[in-house]
Amino acid sequence: MVRRIGFIAFLILFTHVSFSQGIQDSTFQIQTVEITADRIFRKETAGMKETQVDTLVLLQKVNLSLSELLSENTPVFIKSHGRGALATASFRGTAASHTQVNWNGISINSPMAGMVDFSLIPVYIIDEMNLKHGTASIADQSGGLGGSISISNRVDWNDKFSVQYLQGVGSYSTFDEFFQFGGGNKVVQLKTRLYHNFSQNDYTFINRGIGNLNPQTGIITNPLDTNDNADFTKYGLLQEIYFRPSSNNVFSVKYWGQWADRTIPRATSYEGPDNSNLNNQIDNDHKAVVDWKYYTDKAKVMLRSGYSQKQLDYTLKNYVPGFGLVPAIYSESKQKSSLNSVAYTYSFNDKFSLETSLDFNYHDVASRDSVKKTGYEQQRKELSGFIAIRKNFADRLNLNFMLRQDWVDGAFVPLVPFFGVDYRVFKQADFLIKGNIARNYHQPSLNDLYWQPGGNPDLLPEVGISVEFGLEYQKIIKGQLLKTEITAYRSDIDNWIIWIPSYKGYWEPRNIKRVLSQGIELNSSLKGTIGAVNYRIAGNYAYTQSINYGDPLVWGDESYGKQLVYVPLHSGNVLFSLLYKGYTITYQHNSYSERYTTSSNDVSRRDWLYPYFMNDLIFGKDFRISKIQLSAEFKIYNLFNETYHSVLYRPMPGRNYMFLLKINI
Repeated sequence: MVRRIGFIAFLILFTHVSFSQGIQDSTFQIQTVEITADRIFRKETAGMKETQVDTLVLLQKVNLSLSELLSENTPVFIKSHGRGALATASFRGTAASHTQVNWNGISINSPMAGMVDFSLIPVYIIDEMNLKHGTASIADQSGGLGGSISISNRVDWNDKFSVQYLQGVGSYSTFDEFFQFGGGNKVVQLKTRLYHNFSQNDYTFINRGIGNLNPQTGIITNPLDTNDNADFTKYGLLQEIYFRPSSNNVFSVKYWGQWADRTIPRATSYEGPDNSNLNNQIDNDHKAVVDWKYYTDKAKVMLRSGYSQKQLDYTLKNYVPGFGLVPAIYSESKQKSSLNSVAYTYSFNDKFSLETSLDFNYHDVASRDSVKKTGYEQQRKELSGFIAIRKNFADRLNLNFMLRQDWVDGAFVPLVPFFGVDYRVFKQADFLIKGNIARNYHQPSLNDLYWQPGGNPDLLPEVGISVEFGLEYQKIIKGQLLKTEITAYRSDIDNWIIWIPSYKGYWEPRNIKRVLSQGIELNSSLKGTIGAVNYRIAGNYAYTQSINYGDPLVWGDESYGKQLVYVPLHSGNVLFSLLYKGYTITYQHNSYSERYTTSSNDVSRRDWLYPYFMNDLIFGKDFRISKIQLSAEFKIYNLFNETYHSVLYRPMPGRNYMFLLKINI
């Protein structure tokens, strides 16, 4: 398989010149790249730390999942259970449910688990992605103790007709297909995206969860194992319709449907026969959003209504001699959410503005295990009012005051205020001192409260007080754009929710009195042109300390004052990309320090994960035949064949390959 991919890549990347002798020389001329800088001194974002993922990165990593994109290009740590398996986020050392995720303005966090499985979100469907760090997420909604991630789609009113097709073939019998077509005029635009992903996912690995003892020498060796029963399939559709009857009226309708079927492999510590059990999960998702935006010279009105539905079926079958595979768990979960919002923004002048919004969400969930005869049904009503006042003084100082008040099932929850400030040190330069102080609040998920068995209806909401300070600088130097930002933060979170084993024989959630999350984030980028070469260098580093300062349950509790599990103290990534006459080469590096898998941080029991360093390399070539734009890419993942785990007993693949061919008309 690898030889075939390499041979195809070699042919397309390096021998296409003879094929294209008849193409005009002009097709090889590099396009002029204009380096521009976005405004970073804006009253609307005063005191807020935001990260905008570069559009070129989204295009280059279109075949990845959102989990891979985040881990490679942002400070967010992704806890992955394996290639194609469950992947959750730890934003600033917080839990998976503390990262709020929005798709075109509506929340897609599960009302049951409170989190998002980022492995199920393909980059195919993303045109823009924005991260709000920490309490900046209050601008979107409450609950983002770590931050929020917004993914969205955009319209191109100049698109008359376009077609894009992508075919990917990779290691472990991996196949990716993506087809997009769209077009219209200045009044109506349509766009349709279809995608399919499949992988046998049967990579081999050294199984360090099992040791074979040689009775003669006493030497313990780890066997070579195969990631069996780990295949995954995913189909999806994204449909967009935009209507602009006048220059100040825009209507849009978006629908995203997806079906995913995954077999979940056994933990590497399992030593039984291969056919002893089978895990399977099917996710069926439907999301739709309709919105209307009306603009005047000073005001903007937005109405939005969304609907989200999810069916999750999980099956565990155990082998019983004489009976075969017998269901031990057959769980069906259904989630339905109605999400509605109205917002109004008014600018008194270019230095003073007011924003208000009102959101109403309704969730209806039901879960049942037909084998164990357990389950629950619950509804939740959420109402949220928001107001923001932003003021600029003399083009040197921006102030941003935001206030959010939520009601959950008719009960008031604590007010969530935010006060942020930006100070421009030099009037003619983009060098900012910025900071904020804010409160945030996170309601327990419905599973936390009602899951059977184990739910705890007496859980208290999580409440955090955060402070943040940073420096941001941006400058164009001889056509080269330099951007850098460093941020220090501290967040005290009371009543942190954690699931632990109970004396009853199952896991239960409880509140920890206090968790202190603090750290430093550094991100820098440099891009520009040197002669005929376009380049881009970008890097992120995060120092994340997330410490349990709860009351010890019993004398001698070893978790007090220790780092939370699966939170690396150090993490970082670097990307280098060069473009020369249509040829591209990109190098990606990621580093993670050790992660503890027990709350006591006890390394003597080997319940910790070694640091690992990931390296990826991409070669590509763009060329044109008449009106058809062709792109070929050969990707090498885990270049140095690193052995690593993101989650204990869940191995990740070694060196593997992917070849992509893109066609644009």
